[in-house]
Amino acid sequence: MAQGSVIENRDTSADGKANILEAKLLTGYGFVWKTLQHQPALERIVNGKLIDRATAKMPFRPNPFSTRSDYTSWESLSNRRYSSRHLPPPAQALSDLPDPGDVAEIFLRENGKVISSDKSTVLFSYFAAWFTDGFLRSDRAHPPDPRKNDSNHEIDLMQIYGLTPDVTDQLRLHDGGLLKFQTIGGEEYPEYAYDESGKKKAEFSKVPDVPTNLKPDFKPEELAKFFAVGSDTANLQLGFVLMNVLFFREHNRVARELAAKYPSWDDDRLFETARNVLIVLLIKIVVEEYINHITPYHFQFRANPASFKNPPWYRPNWMAVEFNLVYRWHPLVPGTYRIAGDNVPVADTLYQTEMLTKNGLGQLMEDASNQAAGKIRLFNTDPALRQVQIWSIEKGRAVNLASYNDYRELCGYPRVTAFNQISGDPKVQESLKSLYGSVDRIEFYTGLYAEDIRPNSVLPSLIGRMVGIDAFSQAFTNPLLAPRIFNENTFSALGLEIITDTMTLSDILHRNVAGSDKRFIGMTRRDWKRSRG
Repeated sequence: MAQGSVIENRDTSADGKANILEAKLLTGYGFVWKTLQHQPALERIVNGKLIDRATAKMPFRPNPFSTRSDYTSWESLSNRRYSSRHLPPPAQALSDLPDPGDVAEIFLRENGKVISSDKSTVLFSYFAAWFTDGFLRSDRAHPPDPRKNDSNHEIDLMQIYGLTPDVTDQLRLHDGGLLKFQTIGGEEYPEYAYDESGKKKAEFSKVPDVPTNLKPDFKPEELAKFFAVGSDTANLQLGFVLMNVLFFREHNRVARELAAKYPSWDDDRLFETARNVLIVLLIKIVVEEYINHITPYHFQFRANPASFKNPPWYRPNWMAVEFNLVYRWHPLVPGTYRIAGDNVPVADTLYQTEMLTKNGLGQLMEDASNQAAGKIRLFNTDPALRQVQIWSIEKGRAVNLASYNDYRELCGYPRVTAFNQISGDPKVQESLKSLYGSVDRIEFYTGLYAEDIRPNSVLPSLIGRMVGIDAFSQAFTNPLLAPRIFNENTFSALGLEIITDTMTLSDILHRNVAGSDKRFIGMTRRDWKRSRG
């Protein structure tokens, strides 16, 4: 069913008058918004006001509860190994819930047919998964504790630098501020973490091992092609490999430019300054390309820290267990990836770093930009990810999350009273009714993906609102954006110039891949056109 017709058939009475009016103002009057953005001072003020408004849709951090306990304690307020939570467990847990396997079925594609997004490319899905893997890190214990996490709760590019100083130390060349590198086919890549026999190199002894939850054993020749970078999942997905290599190259490029500009600087200062620049480049791309791609608004958000004056949401970061489930965008993944002219099953791209070294970063980034991602909704997850969906459903139950309706209310939406207020798709309505019987029994995770996607957006309403709240409030609270830190002393004049000149992944790629300036690199499909719906 087409996106527009689904929206038209949905009962919007539970959207709330204030929400409907806000959406109308932000998605209409395009000429006014575009004119406003040509006035820098006014743009800065509006940018701050809109972000303040987005983050105020839920109560500000610190949350009084975490997964540590059902009540507030010093541990629940200070031990960040436990995930924060936006709502406490309900006084009466949802009971007689359907089997997780039965719930997982309504997430899966029928006959493997992908419902494509009319807006998003595979590059968007690559970036989303890789970006969130830097801070939404579930417990790595065996078996994992669903209450705990393995995160430092910051946007800090741990994907290439690692979570701890000892990992970072082993990844550094300790010369010129560079990360250790090798050259393959004339292009720069991280060094391999394992030797030809499949044994971990001593110089990378602290670098995280490859996780074995999806594949219990590896052949020596497979291990020998795994890159030494900061995250244990770095070599897992093709998108992770691409993004790690892109930002790895940019670090070394920036370090070399700094060394040429400031010849008196030692290795430590060059490395730390380049690292500062790279972290802010990531935040800029998150706000100015990624978030702007997601939203249906005409106004384009800016990562300008001068937009804020000690807002009430400016609090230390602490990732919430709900945010972990909000970001499981498995429907984005198509059945196959188009790589250098071939359609390759997604499963065949796992742990395959040679796909990158063989075809080159520019080619694979362009391929991802020219392929549509899937649409984020029910009935659109590849059947190969059925078990992953079951784990997601079980995680929500393990920490006793409140219902979907409870989270709607928390985020400023009226509670739904009928299934057709969630989706205009009769198939979705009937599936929810069959599984849950009542809208008040729908689980948080299921409800998130059951909602219709808003016109010109990438996300259903509740996911979109929660992403906006957490993405803005946890990106702009990065210490590098604080007033006394966001200056030349931290980044250098050259570093600030690089930050100012960067808005997109395309900007970074074109600086690091020769001859790539003619390649289309983008999260938004080239053929996407704004709908009036």
